[in-house]
Amino acid sequence: MAMNHGSGRRDVLKSMVAGGAFWAATSPPPNILYLHSHDTGRYLEPYGFGVPAPNLTKLASEGVLFRQVFTAAPTCSPSRAAMLTGQSPHASGMTGLAHRGFRLNDYKQHILYPLRSAGYRSILAGLQHIAVDRTAIGYDEVFRPRSDRAADVTPLAEKFLRSRPKGPFFLDCGFHETHRKFHEPGPAENSNLCQPAAIHPDTPATRQDMAAFHASARVLDTAAGEILRALEDSGLAASTLVISTTDHGIPFPGMKCNLTGHGTGISLIMRGPGGFSGGKTCDALISNIDLYPTLCELAGTGCPAWASGRSLLPLIRGEKQEINDYVFSEVSYHAAYEPKRAVRSKRWNYIRRFDQRGKPCLPNCDDGPTKSVWLDNGWRNQKMAREDLFDLILDPAERCNLAGDPRLRTVLDEMRARLDDWMRETKDPLLNGPVPPPAGARVNNPDGTSPGETPSGVNVW
Repeated sequence: MAMNHGSGRRDVLKSMVAGGAFWAATSPPPNILYLHSHDTGRYLEPYGFGVPAPNLTKLASEGVLFRQVFTAAPTCSPSRAAMLTGQSPHASGMTGLAHRGFRLNDYKQHILYPLRSAGYRSILAGLQHIAVDRTAIGYDEVFRPRSDRAADVTPLAEKFLRSRPKGPFFLDCGFHETHRKFHEPGPAENSNLCQPAAIHPDTPATRQDMAAFHASARVLDTAAGEILRALEDSGLAASTLVISTTDHGIPFPGMKCNLTGHGTGISLIMRGPGGFSGGKTCDALISNIDLYPTLCELAGTGCPAWASGRSLLPLIRGEKQEINDYVFSEVSYHAAYEPKRAVRSKRWNYIRRFDQRGKPCLPNCDDGPTKSVWLDNGWRNQKMAREDLFDLILDPAERCNLAGDPRLRTVLDEMRARLDDWMRETKDPLLNGPVPPPAGARVNNPDGTSPGETPSGVNVW
């Protein structure tokens, strides 16, 4: 039986120490190059979408492409915190955006600390988005690019790699791309040849919006290629685990900050020592909190008891086909308060909303042409159900809510119970009522329209 995130049977991964011994017996711990983007979802060529990404496609052809990875939170800081601490956002304390006043309960839960105990040197080269002051996280070395855009981050990461650093090292290299504001489309991004996401209408405005996303993806992929070439040129590629991933879905309505797969589905490509090679594909159900125990095992260090993820290495070694029966995701805050939780299996996705608004939270969708199309056609007045149940086999686009279908009452009750159990086991503060923001946090009114509006200054939670 595959193990469940948050299960009462959770073994807290004490076997990780033995797993580390397995790695240490065969090879020294790998260097780790962590490449991460903003708001990219799976909308890249390696996943079959018409968004060219030749460098990341090459990486996938050499490593392992994970096709069923979901973020623990489809919003920026909570997602990154989940991956880097191996636990749900409400457990780590990161229930909202760092630049709006949210923070981790304990920055020493960051992955760099168990890696440090295994002798790793940690370097931050670009975007991090879990602390206002990037030095507060605890990296051994912090580069200071002029911005977090790829053009400014890439040269610093290249310079570090071309210096042929002694390992093991953990190089955290994050890019602003593909966050809005997008790059201007170039000759390669003809809007008339772009296809909007499946949940958006095909109009000149939505095609132009997607063309601009293509341009940002091109910049992202070019930067990744330059860094990967520097890794090759340094002679370190064979001893370095490359992780390419993102935080959540793309910044379009119905995607980012939503608990369907459009918001929670993310890319993950890994290449390097430990079996991450050969152009393989993995279809196991995975949460991004599973990266934390994976890195602990590869580094040969035990995984802390509070980390609730599952190592990917049993999948890579062929010992298991699945490590999770269920994965969980959540939103508390983005620009505005929008409390909701979800549990996903291979067959079902169940979503529960904990407010009484019954309508979209528009400030939690980034502004752009596609959002304007939806707004001009009545999106503000759409009804939002308290519960959603989607059949991921017969309705993979997650458009038909089956929560009211009496034939599926047993499924609905089971998924409700799974979510309730997880919330209790992880001590979700939402069980005790609305979750207040930290003192001084900037929060928008959920009845507004844009994340750019001035926060209301009143308690809207």
